[in-house]
Amino acid sequence: MTGGGRSGGAAGDDVPDDATRDDPGDADRDDRFSDVTDAHVHLMPERLMAAIRSALHDEAGWSFPDSAAQADVERALRAQGVARYVALPYAHKPGIARELNAWLLERAGASEMAIPFATVHADDEVRAVVRDAFEGGARGLKFQCPVQGCAPDDPRLDPAYELAAEYDRPIVFHAGTAPMFEDSPHVGLDRFRAFVDSYPEVRACCAHMGTYEHEGFLDLARERESVFLDTCVAMASTAPDLLDFDPASIPDAAFEDLAGRIMYGSDYPNVPYAYEREREHLLSRDLSDGAFDALLRGAAARFLGER
Repeated sequence: MTGGGRSGGAAGDDVPDDATRDDPGDADRDDRFSDVTDAHVHLMPERLMAAIRSALHDEAGWSFPDSAAQADVERALRAQGVARYVALPYAHKPGIARELNAWLLERAGASEMAIPFATVHADDEVRAVVRDAFEGGARGLKFQCPVQGCAPDDPRLDPAYELAAEYDRPIVFHAGTAPMFEDSPHVGLDRFRAFVDSYPEVRACCAHMGTYEHEGFLDLARERESVFLDTCVAMASTAPDLLDFDPASIPDAAFEDLAGRIMYGSDYPNVPYAYEREREHLLSRDLSDGAFDALLRGAAARFLGER
């Protein structure tokens, strides 16, 4: 996610002091949060990640308590109970996706935790870049629609979608209007629905629970088996201050009804709070064991085509 909260304030100023963690192993453990798949983690080269963090700081006032280095990210995730994570890149300009994908695939190849996704910019040689990534082992695609300037139904991306269908690879979209994209022409329920109508065979996740159009995205997920959502940032205990969004506005029934298609994700390490804040609200919910298992493990396996 990029940008400030809906209220336009400096989101970092709203984060409580106790959100900074000195030692990831100090977190209170909940037995339910073990062997977890974190379906939304960012892994990118140092210079690119530093630029992204600088932009987030400038736009939103965010500062980051945790290192973005892969070894540190994996150490922190493992200490929290995460067994594996979906590693998501995105190309903010043309000409960098091929190198970025190759870098991530190499890093994932040396990791026991990372599940590599790939990206492409709409102005790249889309088919060639995506085919190379899939042949190299990428498990899916990621599009940060407002930042990349491409909507889910952008016809320039049709070659990528055709390959996703051919290779049975899922796609993660930032297609919602949060935190500051309500005026962007590249996001929104209608643009995402148009993609789903055109490519119903491709499993597609809208990140951040589709906020701020979460009700419409939940309805679409109920209608279409190919539609998934992830929880990152929108379901964090910090969301009221950070996004001007109350995670309690999404009822427990949504997680029960859509068990198997709502995935736990964190947006780690690019969040201005400790990792525990991402999960504590979710773990406070009165969900069935089956719904918790689906949220923390099963939905991601289904999204990845493992079930």
